[in-house]
Amino acid sequence: MQVDWRNYIMSTPDVLRGKPRIKGTRIPISLILGYLAAGNTVEEITEEFPDITTEQIAACLDYARELSEFEVAVS
Repeated sequence: MQVDWRNYIMSTPDVLRGKPRIKGTRIPISLILGYLAAGNTVEEITEEFPDITTEQIAACLDYARELSEFEVAVS
């Protein structure tokens, strides 16, 4: 499922000290990515966090994908 993470993820300095989170929640993206990295399925995550949708989880992955494409020049 391809989604644009910008529709589902936000970051503001007054919530979670600016960590990226799912819009309308205090659930950080890093938490969802950690669940996925640990082998949890989308269904298990939505059972644990009933307010999160599969689209929001897909947005977390899209966000991580985009971050991994970021290039930094190292000298």
